[in-house]
Amino acid sequence: MTIATPLPDDATIRSIRGRLTRPIVLVGMMGVGKSTVGRKLAGTLGLHFVDADDEIAEAANMSIPEIFDQFGEPYFRDGERRVIARLLEDEGNDCVIATGGGAFVQDDTRGIILEKGVAVWLDSDIDTLVERVGRNNKRPLLRGGNAREIITRMKAEREPAYAKAPIHVTSSAGPHLQAVARILEELDQWL
Repeated sequence: MTIATPLPDDATIRSIRGRLTRPIVLVGMMGVGKSTVGRKLAGTLGLHFVDADDEIAEAANMSIPEIFDQFGEPYFRDGERRVIARLLEDEGNDCVIATGGGAFVQDDTRGIILEKGVAVWLDSDIDTLVERVGRNNKRPLLRGGNAREIITRMKAEREPAYAKAPIHVTSSAGPHLQAVARILEELDQWL
């Protein structure tokens, strides 16, 4: 049984917010909860929330699966890097950015995030990831295969890249607010 981590008090939250000089960038596997946790984290800190995948889809005027189908993954990754670089430049330190699962694995994109943002690796166990991605059939990298096998392989391949994030927080199957509390606790110590 995991012990619940309470949210910090208002003074600590204000202190964390005051010490932020770069955007917070959530990285990690698909299904880990980067968008949901990111929205809650941004709300708690009084920051703006941006989902990089939404920005990519808007810039391309097509969905992520359509971009993959029409142009392939390398084209998508190039656009993803450009959009994340723009967000890091334009948003200042007033935002939380949720990235796609493969963004931080790309050397150039990871370099930009580490230079201009505070990277937080949101991690989770395989069972939780499989359960969460099962709710969404629009994930191009999971098409035509066993989700558990694909996620297990991808997680193993991607973890060395994710481990380069200075902050590592585990998101369990419990409420997303627990992950927010853990991120705030880690940020408070890191900043």
